[in-house]
Amino acid sequence: MGLSSALATAMSGLRSTQAALSIISSNVGNAQTPGYVAQNPNQIEVGSGGFGASVETTGVNRALDLFVQGQLRTEIGGGAYADQINNILSQLQSVYGTPGGDGTLETAFGNFTSALQSLSTNPGNGSAQSVALSAAQSLAQQLNATTQDIQSLRTNVDQDIGTSAAKANTDLKQIAQLNLQIQGLSPSDPQAATLMDQRDNAISDLAKLVDVKVVTDPSNQASVFTTSGIQLVGGGYASQLVAGSQGALNAGSLYNSNPGLSGVSSLNIRLPSGALIDAVGSNAFSSGQIAADIKLRDQTLVQAQTQVDQLAATLASSLSDVTTAGTAVTGPPAGFSVGTSNVLPGNTINLTYTDSSNAQHQIQIVNVTDPLALPLQSPAGANPQRIGINLSLGMASAVTQLNAALGSAGLTFSNPSGSTLNVVGSSSATVNAASTITTTQALATGSPQLPLFTDANALYTGQITSSGPQMLGLAGRITVNPAVLANRSALSVYSTSPATPSGDNTRSDFLFSQLTSATFSFSPQTGLGSAAQPFKSTVSDYLQQFISQQSNSATLAKQLQQGQSVVVSTLQQKFDSTSAVNIDTEMSNLIQVQNTYAANAHVMTVVQSMMQTLLQAQG
Repeated sequence: MGLSSALATAMSGLRSTQAALSIISSNVGNAQTPGYVAQNPNQIEVGSGGFGASVETTGVNRALDLFVQGQLRTEIGGGAYADQINNILSQLQSVYGTPGGDGTLETAFGNFTSALQSLSTNPGNGSAQSVALSAAQSLAQQLNATTQDIQSLRTNVDQDIGTSAAKANTDLKQIAQLNLQIQGLSPSDPQAATLMDQRDNAISDLAKLVDVKVVTDPSNQASVFTTSGIQLVGGGYASQLVAGSQGALNAGSLYNSNPGLSGVSSLNIRLPSGALIDAVGSNAFSSGQIAADIKLRDQTLVQAQTQVDQLAATLASSLSDVTTAGTAVTGPPAGFSVGTSNVLPGNTINLTYTDSSNAQHQIQIVNVTDPLALPLQSPAGANPQRIGINLSLGMASAVTQLNAALGSAGLTFSNPSGSTLNVVGSSSATVNAASTITTTQALATGSPQLPLFTDANALYTGQITSSGPQMLGLAGRITVNPAVLANRSALSVYSTSPATPSGDNTRSDFLFSQLTSATFSFSPQTGLGSAAQPFKSTVSDYLQQFISQQSNSATLAKQLQQGQSVVVSTLQQKFDSTSAVNIDTEMSNLIQVQNTYAANAHVMTVVQSMMQTLLQAQG
């Protein structure tokens, strides 16, 4: 190797060590910068034209494990989802309070049933009647407050969707802009490395809000998709999340795929082409905070509202509903006769029949006077099967409607006179029982039933209209019947002719037993039971069941959040072990570079000395 080659190699080494020193300096200076990925010099061997070779630094390499980075982004989304579910369910648990504590549904219900039990020991006592009425009012007010709190939580998450959408749009726009800036730059360009750090930070921020999958092409352009396949970023183009604003929600504010009928804030994805995708209806997001908010708003908290609405509905109907058994019709064919004059909208005619295979079926015929609410959609396998007919159109129409709906089952309906409805079987169906369930309207009818709880100032009959069932949001409207408040003796007096005897506890005993020992069937929409096998139990047991269910859900959400936090933390540590700046490693690299620098400088010094010696010898 000649002196010139040695000098060139040494100078190349000095330039490489200077570049390495600059990279080490940048690493150390950004050690605490969030999202900064450690850089290493990208060095290549370059021939000197003669013997030996030199080193050239052509840029930087990012110390990045792409597989771990992808896993981390997935778990970041899962962590944000779990955090939000845990956060809201913890708040919902606070709405129900501590079992046995003051200001809870359980305590209010227990105080009411205890007051009724005390009233039974002295039914004519005005003070006992006042205590029972006060307890009934407290229970109604607690249901009102619970509804308000649940809907406040729904409103909060609904508004959070809009806030999160705005944040996501900022990230999407930044990713697209960085794609444009990176375009045309070599991946090893230090400027490209800085821009890629910024892009990765934006993608990680986006992963907290929605689930993301990132694909990088050979030109180093990052395309971002949801796991469902919707493209959010492609090159320099970004989609946009478009969130509507609904304001305060109530129990009737429910999602509908028809924007004109939806009662919650919309969330659409506007693609760069201008096309809109309903992010809720298409289940566009499966993870991240936005997905959690959508589930909470449209499922979790809606079910919680249904649970308290069902409690309010059962409180009202259990005390006011009268079941009247049908009268047997001798055959052949045999059947039953029921009167329909007192069947109000929402009241039912109930049938039980056995088919030719000896399988028993239950039919619930609901009086639906709103034609827009018909036909009723009874879930497959529902027990009982619900059928809606409009009795306000007259008995001839009712008979026609019923024969059309149930004639294929072997049942035949007729109207022998007045408001009487006959149902008889056939060779393929045997009618086992028929009855009506009607709502008591007056305070003293000679029976112990009492419309103690009302829907605001209206009777609760369970009517169904095109805007939904009367049960929807009832817990927020339920109140004690103003007529009973004005006449507290109605808690004991159930007949005026003849007058209820003094000390008669028939009504107070009935009210107490209905709430503590009578069994009712509860809607599967409460999350208890199923359409084929509805949950059946007492009112008190139902209350304990759904509160226990909510407690278990909150506990599980907390456990999942803690577990997800550990997963994210572990992956972050694994990612940082290769990508984050390690000061000890950088100091070791610095010493190595300094030694290399000193060695190259020494070579230059020696070459310089040798060249001076040669020059002197030639002189």
